[in-house]
Amino acid sequence: MDLELARQQWEEGNRRLEQARGDRNLLAQVELVTAQLRARVGQTFTLQELADAYAGADRWARDVLEDARPENAPPPDAATAADAAFHLYARGATDYAP
Repeated sequence: MDLELARQQWEEGNRRLEQARGDRNLLAQVELVTAQLRARVGQTFTLQELADAYAGADRWARDVLEDARPENAPPPDAATAADAAFHLYARGATDYAP
């Protein structure tokens, strides 16, 4: 996946997260996706490796969030949660630069 395009999408997801301040459900969703990122990518990675993991994230993030969704809860915002989680996780990349 193109790294610059991925980073733009991650930044947009982070903006949506910031606009939803106080939405505890969304924050919990970001934490779930981040935990899954840690398991999938590890703690030592490059931005390109993270972008490569992002290529299939829409499916697995939705699955993770649906599996954790309480009964009768509204559907998760998988796109925002995934994009924001990737944005936050990218800061740990070995080649991260703002």
